[in-house]
Amino acid sequence: MKYWRILLLVLLAGGLATSASAEEVVVYTSVDRMFSEPILQKFEKDTGIKVLAMYDVEASKTVGLVNRLIAEKRRPRADVFWNSEVIRTIQLLKEDVLTPYKSVYYDDFPATFKDKDGYWTGFAGRARVLLINATMIQERDLPPSILDFTKPEWKGKVTIAYPLFGTTAMHVAALYDYIGTEKTEAYLKGLAANDVLVVDGNSVTRDLVVQGKVPVGFTDTDDAQVAIDKGDPVQMIFPDSTGMGTLLIPNTVMMIKGAPHPETGKKLIDYLLSPETEKALQEGESAQIPLRKGSSPPGFKAMEVDYAKVAGYLEPSAKFCQEIFMR
Repeated sequence: MKYWRILLLVLLAGGLATSASAEEVVVYTSVDRMFSEPILQKFEKDTGIKVLAMYDVEASKTVGLVNRLIAEKRRPRADVFWNSEVIRTIQLLKEDVLTPYKSVYYDDFPATFKDKDGYWTGFAGRARVLLINATMIQERDLPPSILDFTKPEWKGKVTIAYPLFGTTAMHVAALYDYIGTEKTEAYLKGLAANDVLVVDGNSVTRDLVVQGKVPVGFTDTDDAQVAIDKGDPVQMIFPDSTGMGTLLIPNTVMMIKGAPHPETGKKLIDYLLSPETEKALQEGESAQIPLRKGSSPPGFKAMEVDYAKVAGYLEPSAKFCQEIFMR
């Protein structure tokens, strides 16, 4: 009899352990690990919910995770996707990968930065900027617009990430929307003819500028800020301040349809959209731009774009870029 009581206690203890271990959340994120992991670790510490995270690969960025989510649509493994941009998020919505969830902080954000039905919410943005090596050129040496980098004097002096992936792909699609297909494709051809250096990711463009391999690189504010904080001889420039402006790119967070842990997924989304998290991203190494209502203006002219329309240009722009920048 005593044996059976001990066995029962062991089984009950095992059941409690199993129940405790069920408090977990699976998140895929395309946000650089050095920026996203501390936030996720703090969520884990604050809530006791185990975070199982899958991070991006620099070369493919968001695309790899988006394709994985689409492939897993019938049997989802992720609960939450924390995306470093918005266009691929809209693609996931069209692919029926998402389910609506309006966080307790949903109303804190302007309509521009969220889906009206709650399929995704944007927060903590970045901007597409130029990084210059201050030992090679000065801000006054730059042309008034990025569209001028096709001119002969910039031949071989500019680097950009491969425009099929990440925020570079979004930037190109935004140009399709803003200045039109004909002008954008002429611009891309001009960059290629002017020997623009195409590399695997924004951190690579940053490093090439830091090393003095080229004087100018397209990158994002978070990558640029890393070099600035290190004391590298660089300067971050918000381009087209008197023209079309700088592209602003919000982070987005969303619930996956059929998520295995929907309740903990909601808790993580609430945590990411909280004022505390947005402030941590603003004050951290990535220096993200707060987007909630009442936030201070970003301090630069933002390009006026419709993210849904930009998403519609993603496929044709990627096809054209693949032909022009074939490697």
